[in-house]
Amino acid sequence: MTGRLDGVSDPDGAVPSLADEDGVTAAYRLHGAEVYRFALRGLGDPMAAQDVTQETFVKAWRHAERYDPEVASLRVWLYGIARNTMIDHVRAAAVRPWDSQLAEPPTVEAAAGSISDQADALLDGWLVEEGLRRLAPHHREALVQTHLRGRPYDEVATEMAIPVGTLRSRVFYAMRALRAAMDEMGVSL
Repeated sequence: MTGRLDGVSDPDGAVPSLADEDGVTAAYRLHGAEVYRFALRGLGDPMAAQDVTQETFVKAWRHAERYDPEVASLRVWLYGIARNTMIDHVRAAAVRPWDSQLAEPPTVEAAAGSISDQADALLDGWLVEEGLRRLAPHHREALVQTHLRGRPYDEVATEMAIPVGTLRSRVFYAMRALRAAMDEMGVSL
């Protein structure tokens, strides 16, 4: 049992040992992509396939003395380790089904961002509400009905018993007054 890579050599012709970092790096360069694709086909999950690939090469490094090039090629030996690691991964997932439902770190970060986004939206809502309180009642009503509730101008004008042109004027002046109120409050739009 030699623990050496078959067909991989360093510049001076020596074959690096699988038990050292250079040997594992060379083995990964030769077979890492193949092992990853093998794990991906077997598991169907890119993150799990990455974990299995990493664990395969860690196990190969830890047990380099078990590799015998007379029994099998390095590729075959790595595939055997990968297969066993995939089986271990599936068994572990079956024991911990809740583990697959945990949020990944990017998901947690995105959720944290959405919480601050919700807080910003809430604060903005309060500021707009305070600005609306500073408007004349007829301007506030026109703006709330058309912009905040998204109702059509003709429907709102009919309900308010005013011409559509008058409603448009009220909305225009309400927007101008709201901007002025927000400026007074120190809020920029």
